[in-house]
Amino acid sequence: MPARLATLDLPILARPEVAPDLPAALHRTRLERLRERAAVRHYDRLVVYADREHSANLAWLTGFDPRFEEALLVVGATGRPVLLAGNECIGLARAAPLPVEAVLFQELSLPSQPRDRSRPLAEILAGAGIGQGSRVGVVGWKAHRDRAWMEAPAFLVDTLRDLVGQSGLVENATDLLIDAADGLRVINEPEQIAAFEHAACETSCGVRSLLWGLRPGMREREAVRLLEWSGAPLSCHLMLTAGPRARYGLLSPGDRVIERGDPLTVAFGIWGALNCRAGFVVEDAAELPAGIGDYVEKLVAPYFEAVAEWYGALRIGTTGGELQAIIDRRLGDPFFGIFLNPGHQLHLDEWLNSPVGPDSRIELRSGMVMQVDIIPATGGPYFTTNIEDGIAIADASLRATLASAYPDLWVRVQARRAFMRETLGLDLHPDVLPLSNIPAYLPPYLLRPDRAMTLAG
Repeated sequence: MPARLATLDLPILARPEVAPDLPAALHRTRLERLRERAAVRHYDRLVVYADREHSANLAWLTGFDPRFEEALLVVGATGRPVLLAGNECIGLARAAPLPVEAVLFQELSLPSQPRDRSRPLAEILAGAGIGQGSRVGVVGWKAHRDRAWMEAPAFLVDTLRDLVGQSGLVENATDLLIDAADGLRVINEPEQIAAFEHAACETSCGVRSLLWGLRPGMREREAVRLLEWSGAPLSCHLMLTAGPRARYGLLSPGDRVIERGDPLTVAFGIWGALNCRAGFVVEDAAELPAGIGDYVEKLVAPYFEAVAEWYGALRIGTTGGELQAIIDRRLGDPFFGIFLNPGHQLHLDEWLNSPVGPDSRIELRSGMVMQVDIIPATGGPYFTTNIEDGIAIADASLRATLASAYPDLWVRVQARRAFMRETLGLDLHPDVLPLSNIPAYLPPYLLRPDRAMTLAG
């Protein structure tokens, strides 16, 4: 059935007040799994680099993330990992959920702060077991085809290479954590999925609040307050723009007054979740800018139909190439301007990796959390339309665990599935667990958020 615009009843789901805790034992288990992977590669040590923007790997492993500074973690085959932190983060490092040997290395501190109480980096790393002939894997935040490429800073890589000498090895090992097929962070434990669902409740409820509260005459900074951000760590900066700047998508809100007829885009992401919507600040097609009165028919409807088929294909064993082929077939016309991977893995960082791409043979697996992220970029007056929501892929065993351990989560997941099936007409495999409270809900006219796209009869 073709997509159409209809008045729909989007159920209001309770937003849980308290986030699920990640038990400290989970970090110890993750450490042992990482050590097993390192042993297969014959690494003597792993060195994990983190900074304020790229803290997800370290936070996943230890429960600690640097706030102002950089940090380094040295992992050996046994014993406590050695965690290097600067002046302001050393206290947090000592309190990490994963037991570590916290070492002050003041060069990780902010410019001009004291640097008179820590040993040289080479001495600290040597004390952590790195020396001539050592095989060292460096974990940054990107995996490259050439393992000699590392995005960790030169001061670290150069020091490591000097320590191991010509008989040793220093190479990129980030894929151990983020490989799209089997990286350790790609497959999430039930506890982590529950934490991500809690995050998705916040971001999706925030975007819903904005959609129902948006009014012409608001300034962008006023509108963004409708997201009701709790202060949870952001996975990306808050994005909200209207009018001419909206075509750039990634910008932060400013002082511009939102006007009737404006294009508008909004994205709200915290650790483990992101929701985004885009459309026009109008009530109906008559208020659209001249020349695009067929906005829904030409762009939004075919887009929604493509997303619906993409959702319907999700299940354990589906390959990334199959998902890519759906979007290529339905939205391959240059008008739609699709150029990024249509869908990617979601974690503490907004984009972990993506199994989706041309001819990708990477299969979806139980425990993966995916971002529905299929973004048209028409580059013209039709602007864009956008659904971005998180979903988890779960086999029968994982579903049973989630239902038993997190019954309130399970009630919300089943309510979302029922809404998507009965109201939106989307056919979901049992493996698919929607995490967003606005799942696939797409209102193109933002002043009528009660009218959204559906395939239901």
